[in-house]
Amino acid sequence: MDFPQDFRCPISMELMEEPVTISTGVSYERKNIEKWLFTYMKTTCPATMQRIENYDVTPNHTLKRLILSWQQNGYASSSPPPSPAQQPSTKHDELVSLIGTVGSTPFKVSSLKKLKAIIEMGSETKRDFKKSGGVEALVKIAVQVLDENSDFEAFRDCEEALLVLHHLELSEEDESLIQSCFSRPEPMKALAVMVQRGSAEARFYAISMFQKLAMAKFDWNVVIQDKGMDFFKSMLELVSDGICTKVSSTALQVLIEIFNSSKKSRLKAIEAGAMCVLIEILPDSNRSKCEKVMELIKLLCECAEGRLAFLEHGLAIGAISKKLLHASNCATKIGVKILWAICKYHPTERVLEEFVAFGAVKKLVALLHINGPSSTKDKAVMILKMHGSSWMRYPCFPTELGEYLGLVNDFS
Repeated sequence: MDFPQDFRCPISMELMEEPVTISTGVSYERKNIEKWLFTYMKTTCPATMQRIENYDVTPNHTLKRLILSWQQNGYASSSPPPSPAQQPSTKHDELVSLIGTVGSTPFKVSSLKKLKAIIEMGSETKRDFKKSGGVEALVKIAVQVLDENSDFEAFRDCEEALLVLHHLELSEEDESLIQSCFSRPEPMKALAVMVQRGSAEARFYAISMFQKLAMAKFDWNVVIQDKGMDFFKSMLELVSDGICTKVSSTALQVLIEIFNSSKKSRLKAIEAGAMCVLIEILPDSNRSKCEKVMELIKLLCECAEGRLAFLEHGLAIGAISKKLLHASNCATKIGVKILWAICKYHPTERVLEEFVAFGAVKKLVALLHINGPSSTKDKAVMILKMHGSSWMRYPCFPTELGEYLGLVNDFS
């Protein structure tokens, strides 16, 4: 169910139930802003990025009454049907006029809000907006944030342009439009700037746009070369977002696309501390998030630098082992591939002992009971054959398994 923008918490983008206002004058859902300030120890306002000196939160009773009134009226008051004089087909001239002037007017935010109101009238106005060059006009506004002399107003304009783009609901059907508008480096860099320095809402819109770009098979090197480590640090911050799962999930999916694009991207991410962040968030991840996080770890472990970063984290093997046979079949399959890469290229005594200590060997043995052909089972057998002679002295490695794998003679 859609709801008025002012009723939306800028952090979670969800309807507020207990709105409170902070010193910057912006209202948030109480649990979200308190988590932002007192759990994550942030010192800035998520919406405006202003530094906060006073951390008091004040209940916004007026806003709460408005939200309750809107809910009690069956959500009807926020979205009245357009009158005959406001039907989409009669809005074409106003739409074209706004698109033509939005780039030059000093009141861009006001014009962008009018554009948003028009395109929200329905699919017909959205199609009209796209055909009339609306997306191109929004991109031109967004890239102004790259100007070295850009100020807060340029950021505000860019954020509002991203908001309109988000409400256009671009899909795979618009792939050619996305390609033509974002094929240049500047729009990609503008989105990266918003991911790094935008408000919480703008960052969500930017990362959502990156997800659409991923469908169009973009060259991510444009962003990686220009923004590098800072970009990945911002992405990892979004991945770690414990407030809005939608933001975290979208950021993870975008990182998967970026990591798949080149080894260079993985090296930059490793340098930015990606491996440590991913391992830290894995234990508390739900099934869907767990699969994405493990896929990213697997991709990083495909290069030597990633495997070394994995081993530098004292709980890495334990974190992967815990998810085997616990999160999902997909997570187990990915986890075994990670363990295979580690014990193949780094079969040190410490690593092999950690496989035992953290229960990885026990999980690998359990995988042998999978019925029927299984690539995961085959990989587990290969690991056990490779290092079974080192593990046979431990209780987790049954004697009969050694005989089955033909390791008894080696051990004796």
